[in-house]
Amino acid sequence: MSTPDFNDRMLSLGLARVAEQAAIASADWVGRGDEKSADQAAVNAMREQLNKLDIKGTVVIGEGERDEAPMLYIGEEVGSGNGPGVDIALDPLEGTTLTAKDMPNALTVIAMGPRGSMLHAPDVYMEKLAIGPGYPVDVVTLDMAPAERVAALAKARGAAPRDITVCILERPRHESMIAEVRETGASIRLITDGDVAGVMHCAEPQVTGIDMYMGSGGAPEGVLAAAALKCMGGQMWGRLLFRNDDEKGRAAKAGITDLDKVYTRDEMVTDNVIFAATGVTGGSLLPGIKREVGWLTTETLLMRSKTGSVRRMTYRNPVKA
Repeated sequence: MSTPDFNDRMLSLGLARVAEQAAIASADWVGRGDEKSADQAAVNAMREQLNKLDIKGTVVIGEGERDEAPMLYIGEEVGSGNGPGVDIALDPLEGTTLTAKDMPNALTVIAMGPRGSMLHAPDVYMEKLAIGPGYPVDVVTLDMAPAERVAALAKARGAAPRDITVCILERPRHESMIAEVRETGASIRLITDGDVAGVMHCAEPQVTGIDMYMGSGGAPEGVLAAAALKCMGGQMWGRLLFRNDDEKGRAAKAGITDLDKVYTRDEMVTDNVIFAATGVTGGSLLPGIKREVGWLTTETLLMRSKTGSVRRMTYRNPVKA
């Protein structure tokens, strides 16, 4: 019996609904100060919707290891069991703190590709660097110092360093990087959470004002961000960071043997993918959930790397009082 092909066009609308329903489920928790309940609501809704799709899905980027996450854990099988074998990378609620505090750029995020198309990144840190489309290959690299990256990108753009804006996750570990970037004259947009959205900002600099993303964050989020950039355009590099032998063991379990490898975007995501993200709280990428009496309205970004199509979908959903 032949294996069904990965039909990205047919599956894309179903994937959008998965992201939408996760966002709608988290709507009641926006600004309520309860991160765990917001995340759990999104997880439950995303899993329920995934199981309605005709796929043989395996979660390769999820909520964590099986013993840490009761649902949507790495290795969990989802879908009806009929249809193509697919890899799924997801973050049911990217920005749980942002949601709880009603701060910008919380998203529900999911990507899907053919089986074996995504790096099985362990739950460790990853050093990340990303820029938008239109630049020569490897105009910046992870081996450059932060100031060198700013200078190289400014030169390639035909601009001065002061015209460059870098997005960095606000963490103590990034203090020296932030200081070095500011010494170049470049500006920095600090984000408190949500580095998938942070990387995605680079793909639309004319909209977001962000030219480059750098810094360390979760490796699973790195793969999700690479899937988004594969659809939107742009370059990305990632290198796994290990703090102890336990984390190195996680890498070995995921089949990773070269612990120092720098992964390009197309090494993290090796085949065509579809990607969907729905805004939970308003931000520069997507508006947040709009609540009216009897209605919830969401906006979803739906993208296919095969065609380069980027679709924005508004969904007005009736809700019971």
